[in-house]
Amino acid sequence: MQVTSRKFKENAHDAMQDENLRAALGRVKQGFTTARANAAAELPEFEDLRDQARDIKDHVLENLDYYLEYFEQKVIEAGGQVHWCSTAKEARETILKICRDVDAKTVTKGKSMITEEIGLNKFLESQGVEPIETDLGEYIIQLADEPPSHIIGPAVHKTKEQVTELFYEHHQQYGYTEREEDPEKLVGEARAVLRHKYVTADVGITGANFLVAETGSTAIVTNEGNGDLTQSLAKTHIAVASIEKVIPTLEDVSTVMRVLARSATGQEMSVYTTFSTGPKRDDDIDGPENFHVVLLDGGRSEMIGTELQELLRCIRCGACMNHCPVYHAVGGHSYGWVYPGPIGAALNPQMVGIEEAIHLPNASSFCGRCEEVCPVRIPLPKILRYWREKSFEQQIGPKPQRWGIEIWGFFAKRPWIYRLMTKTAVRALKLMSGKKGKIRSLPFNNGWTAVRDLPAPEGATFMEQWKKREGK
Repeated sequence: MQVTSRKFKENAHDAMQDENLRAALGRVKQGFTTARANAAAELPEFEDLRDQARDIKDHVLENLDYYLEYFEQKVIEAGGQVHWCSTAKEARETILKICRDVDAKTVTKGKSMITEEIGLNKFLESQGVEPIETDLGEYIIQLADEPPSHIIGPAVHKTKEQVTELFYEHHQQYGYTEREEDPEKLVGEARAVLRHKYVTADVGITGANFLVAETGSTAIVTNEGNGDLTQSLAKTHIAVASIEKVIPTLEDVSTVMRVLARSATGQEMSVYTTFSTGPKRDDDIDGPENFHVVLLDGGRSEMIGTELQELLRCIRCGACMNHCPVYHAVGGHSYGWVYPGPIGAALNPQMVGIEEAIHLPNASSFCGRCEEVCPVRIPLPKILRYWREKSFEQQIGPKPQRWGIEIWGFFAKRPWIYRLMTKTAVRALKLMSGKKGKIRSLPFNNGWTAVRDLPAPEGATFMEQWKKREGK
């Protein structure tokens, strides 16, 4: 996927002018945010489960080498193969080799953020292998030739009318010559088109929500059942996952799953939860003849033992972006790479470089809602602050911004000057606001006052109020 994170400001500006995007994002709150709150409230032990899920992931990260090797051992015992890949390039070439070994011409794909990360679809197409997305959201954006804009709702930025036009344009070859606007009929149309693809595909590729070390199984959770068809009907199943997805036991998986669906979609449990362990056995009715697991490092091992390690707890539920006011305003594509929202703002600088993703850590008000709802309690504001500090230390950001921070730092290190300056600023702002108490225009603050008034301070400074309160 092409990286456009450096153009975040331009991307965000364009997004906020897009009326269709505004309408689509308006449904995120009702569809995800409210549902998550209701689901959490109905489970008294939800907060305790979040602690348990966090502890499970922390334990795995402290012993990652052991659990990955144990997982590989169990996969081999079940008749499968594990392929270790350090980079996206290695992962793409490994998957291509598996496809060529079985003379694959088409592959069906379940939803997978890792295949988005490594740019698998475009690569396979360039090598003469046709990838077919089977998740409805992924299928829609494949027709639109766009990347996903959300971790769990890849087409959340599309309106029903846009989907109607996409299907009308691409499905006429299958006999659908009328514009269909009814959502149920649109789903039925996609199902009918994809059904034949499942049966004729040579290889099925899925992601993995979890890798179970205890059994050598991969686990996926879906609401459509497309993952089951993808991995069971093709002769070869390839599961693509990053190394931090490993979980010690099936019991641990059940614990994490209790917070995953509730955090993601507000469900008690996803409709389908499927475990795959090795290829088809002699007494199995169906299943793949070959089973491969492609494990991607992609820079993750470098995060172990650093300030970024807690990011590897992420279970890709999307709750942080569902509750993020910045994401609600600009959508997922503005972030310019695979992972949008707060998790993308924290992770992408590691993946594509802080120079490329310089604006993302600053695309936050630090309201803390992302950390508040994260099912594994990732301290995202702390990590965003870390990236801000790194960019300042490396002098990567815009010069005016760095100069402003240096000037502020000068006064902040000298409390008596700082108090004098804030007291003076408060008095000046009150005078500028006049009787209305609002400021229409303020030097160096055009980004705010160009679109809204700036409320003037109503009283004394915080320090003055605190001193008065303590005195009483």
